[in-house]
Amino acid sequence: MPTVTLKGVPKRLHQKLKSRASLHRRSLNGEILTCLESVVESVPVDVETLLRRARFLRGQVSGELNDNALKKLKNHGRP
Repeated sequence: MPTVTLKGVPKRLHQKLKSRASLHRRSLNGEILTCLESVVESVPVDVETLLRRARFLRGQVSGELNDNALKKLKNHGRP
């Protein structure tokens, strides 16, 4: 497996990465790899599709949004 060495990491960034690693119960190396993967392998958001879906869902709710309405919406399309 290839190895990468980071040089010149600012103290503040190093501390934030260490804090995140601790929070997620990972090594510092594991946290850095997870951060890099999330950026490099992320899929761009199609804004128009997201807005279309939000408008559709908003149209499904009539009146007050209560627990029953939320449950129905969450279970919509689920077996």
